[in-house]
Amino acid sequence: MAAKKTDKIIFENIEVLDAGAKGVSVAKAPDGKVIFIPNVVPGDTVDVQTFKKRKAYYEGKAIKFHGLSEHRTEPQCQHFGVCGGCKWQNMKYSRQLHYKQNEVKNHLQRIGKIALPEFEPILGSQKQFFYRNKMEFGFSNSRWLTEKEIGTSDEIDSRNALGFHIPRMWDKILDITECHLQEDPSNQIRNEIRKFAIANDLAFFDPRNHEGLLRTLMIRTASTGEIMVLIQFFHENKPQRELLLDFLSETFPQITSLQYVINSKPNDTIYDQDIKLYKGRDFIYEEMEGLTFSINAKSFYQTNSAQAYELYKITREFAGLTGQETVYDLYTGTGTIAQFVSKQAKKVVGVEAVPEAIADARENARRNGITNCDFFVGDMKVVFNEAFIAAHGNPDVIITDPPRDGMHKDVVEQILRIAPEKVVYVSCNSATQARDLALMDEKYKVTRVRPVDMFPQTHHVENVVLLEKR
Repeated sequence: MAAKKTDKIIFENIEVLDAGAKGVSVAKAPDGKVIFIPNVVPGDTVDVQTFKKRKAYYEGKAIKFHGLSEHRTEPQCQHFGVCGGCKWQNMKYSRQLHYKQNEVKNHLQRIGKIALPEFEPILGSQKQFFYRNKMEFGFSNSRWLTEKEIGTSDEIDSRNALGFHIPRMWDKILDITECHLQEDPSNQIRNEIRKFAIANDLAFFDPRNHEGLLRTLMIRTASTGEIMVLIQFFHENKPQRELLLDFLSETFPQITSLQYVINSKPNDTIYDQDIKLYKGRDFIYEEMEGLTFSINAKSFYQTNSAQAYELYKITREFAGLTGQETVYDLYTGTGTIAQFVSKQAKKVVGVEAVPEAIADARENARRNGITNCDFFVGDMKVVFNEAFIAAHGNPDVIITDPPRDGMHKDVVEQILRIAPEKVVYVSCNSATQARDLALMDEKYKVTRVRPVDMFPQTHHVENVVLLEKR
């Protein structure tokens, strides 16, 4: 295999032109190739040093600024530029919304190649910081060192870290002292755990040699004020495990749910693990418009609670329900959208592949006194068939909120066969959404489009589309 070209070239006085995919910005090199540059803002003028060269583009970093964009703002987080989590924190929020709206429009036009209505303005988030209800942090004995630390002759006394993975560095963790994504006591809990673990010689995970005790930390918070903390240990060490969990329980009595998991697998996903309750109950409550939802450690719930409410209101508005409709909610998760629209529907049928999610959906519906929602487990492309439709009725409206990969083509084909009057398509990836809209164009026209910003300071954007039968 030929070696990849990594010649380092310096381009001077390059104007940053646009915001590109995955939060990086875009410029043009003198030879006409695109340059992808992180941590700059469209409108900046910079010198760029490339570190990767490909046939059609370069990747590089800004090494000198000659002019700053009018769209710049001062990042609030001390970890900005290294962490990689909030890539747009140096861009004014109004401009972030501009680029998110443009991304959705470009995807639907360029990939979908279908007739589109005028786009409704993107709905921004009222909270631009401290909006996430779930954060996951990693422990490591191989802390990422800053350039300042590397350049000093001082001896580094500790390499322990509790924070985020450095982008593209699976074994390196950036030690986070203050994150601006989740409300306190998230920062206090994480910082106190780190301090206590170091003081008591609890071993931080060694990702290369697969050793150590402390592996990951998950913190979930709810609009109700309830808090869940889950610590993942690499192996069982009861005295040390209880020492840390007791410390947490005593220091933060407001924790509603304190849980742990012993996971010695090569990867740290918890979805196939047995989670143990240490104190409190094994779920927390979230509320939305009078509905209560229980959230457990494995539950999927939109990570921006306040903006999820706005997203669901737009979804319900697009559905235009009168109380007479049978609604199918595909990829229903824990049934939040299904229950949210149920008051305005005759009947709602939710389908989801994860059995635990459906168990949660049924329990939440029971608790909320909702009797017109039925939930079913199954792989969408298998369960969503003619027999299923015959058993549960032909839908007047389908709401679909698939994962990033979009809908399986068999699911799209089945929707086209059933041909409900309306389809409301909620997406976290407008590129795969555009692909699916093109497949549905033979029977449906897109009549409304509205992007929704769920993740300020990042490039991610949700989009809601209404399709009506031709």
